[in-house]
Amino acid sequence: MPRQAERGISAPPEVVFNTAIDPDRRNAWLPGGVRVEAGEVGEETFEARLSADGDGPSGRLRVEAGASGGSSVSLQVEGGSATPDEILTNLAREVTDNFNSG
Repeated sequence: MPRQAERGISAPPEVVFNTAIDPDRRNAWLPGGVRVEAGEVGEETFEARLSADGDGPSGRLRVEAGASGGSSVSLQVEGGSATPDEILTNLAREVTDNFNSG
């Protein structure tokens, strides 16, 4: 059964999405062995697919414009031991590091 989590991140959607799909940053927020590939990209909505070999999580990441120039991020996953909340917390940390360093 799919598990889902949502959260706000204080960075523009483009920054969140580009951080999420950056192969050099993937290991910082995703469990090992999970790949992320850009999916549908619209003017205000960005989607990516997560896939894994073996028992890792697979699913869908969606990033949309949120309040005050930030982003609303949702993650739906199946499989794996990491919860969607843990994964989104890791992504938010990586986005914050990326956004504040540039």
